[in-house]
Amino acid sequence: MKPDFTFALEQAGWPAFLVDESGTIRKANEAAILVLGAVLEGDPALSASIWSPENGLTAEEYVARLELGSPPVTVLRFRVKGGATHSFHTFICPTHREGERVFLFQLLPEVPGGPQSPPAPSTVPPALEASAAQRQKLECALQLTRTVSLDFNNALTTILGHVSLILSKMEPTHAWRPSLLEVERSAEKAAEIAQDLADFSRQEMDARSQAPGNLNSVVRHAVELFQKPGSAHILWTMQLEKRLFTVTFDEAKMLQAFVRILENAVEAVGREGRITVRTLNHSFTEPVISPTVQLAAGHYVCVEITDNGHGISPEILPRIFEPFFSTKSTPEHRGLGLAWVYGIVTNHGGIVSVVSPPGQGTTVRVFLPAQEKIVKDQATKVEDLRGTETVLFVDDEEMVLTLGRTVLSTFGYRVVTANSGPQALQLFGQAPSQIDLVVTDLVMPGMSGRELIDCLRRLSPTVPILSTSGYLRSTVEDECYLRKPFTSQELLRKVKQVLLQARVASA
Repeated sequence: MKPDFTFALEQAGWPAFLVDESGTIRKANEAAILVLGAVLEGDPALSASIWSPENGLTAEEYVARLELGSPPVTVLRFRVKGGATHSFHTFICPTHREGERVFLFQLLPEVPGGPQSPPAPSTVPPALEASAAQRQKLECALQLTRTVSLDFNNALTTILGHVSLILSKMEPTHAWRPSLLEVERSAEKAAEIAQDLADFSRQEMDARSQAPGNLNSVVRHAVELFQKPGSAHILWTMQLEKRLFTVTFDEAKMLQAFVRILENAVEAVGREGRITVRTLNHSFTEPVISPTVQLAAGHYVCVEITDNGHGISPEILPRIFEPFFSTKSTPEHRGLGLAWVYGIVTNHGGIVSVVSPPGQGTTVRVFLPAQEKIVKDQATKVEDLRGTETVLFVDDEEMVLTLGRTVLSTFGYRVVTANSGPQALQLFGQAPSQIDLVVTDLVMPGMSGRELIDCLRRLSPTVPILSTSGYLRSTVEDECYLRKPFTSQELLRKVKQVLLQARVASA
């Protein structure tokens, strides 16, 4: 392996190392060397350095079995500095580095206290120990995801930079130009995914997007997205605290979190069911420690979402927040749903608790730090957001099209949708004078949003256009740009704003 190879978990606080198919340790981080000994610095064979015979199989045999698949977490014993052996929760996942297949081992102490100092007899309840281990596992996954997303973004930035430079120097009729455009579009889409990973795994909060407010409005908007024709078989119950404590939060991110929880609840209840959504104030004078919740003393707002579905099996429940773990087999499910919820909530200083007694449905509770003061729950003035104009909504993601159609049509707009640039041009060309506004994503396969905007401007120079993206910035004025993710209120306000600006400009 090249000496300048960068190990993603070099600065992690827990031991981590890479093992190749022969059982040789190819790279170890500083924590592994500290706990397991300086012998790791020489890249020795796994069996000759730290592997304990108490594991039953030799290191070579164990690695050979990893080729056939293994549980993502298991308890293994390793020799630590000084010669003693200790048990570790060992998280193993296959990966590739420079074309070579390797296995990433991450070690967490099986018991509180770690291997460097033998622990005292534990008085912590077993359920609480399991919860602590789960949090440690989630932090490992989030740290790895953060590092990978940043490295991935850096590589994509280089690709996009060089491709755009070549395209700027290349003749429009060059035979390779279409292929390079496809490379650019694919890299832009990959960069958007990398940004999504960074968003849900990021520990720090962006203070610029945080504002104190009443969570009832966000919860109400999330539920409204699911109360649409065709879902009348679901009985929705809303029990919102009238004098809710103040929470500082990012409206778009929290809406995302609640929508993802509600998506799971709707799927769980099936064709008939009941979903109850509650908000509550909690004040604790002492820390709360239970098998499902650990909270410091203070004030909190709790958002509780309960369904009467089939519940979550005990063997799956401990894994529901793991990134890339999913019980769904369809390609569009990457397993980031509840991991994203975890990332958003913890970024706000809160916690997520899930309880699912066998056969009794599931309850998800989100606790967020709050101030003991009341912000008035101001219901949106519907008349200020309503409209009668016709909007052409363009996006290659079906979920986004559904969101745009549902929100805008609910508030009186006539909505025409297109899932590609060519389809949007066809619809617009049929009756350009009847389209009052075009809302388009900037990153789409085939024809990008920027190319679509250029074509629309040639057909109708004055048609108002609102561009959206989760990654790229618009080439037009900021007031005609809406960054994803956005809330229903943000979409309605921006649509109203762009339409008003167009009317003023044409007057």
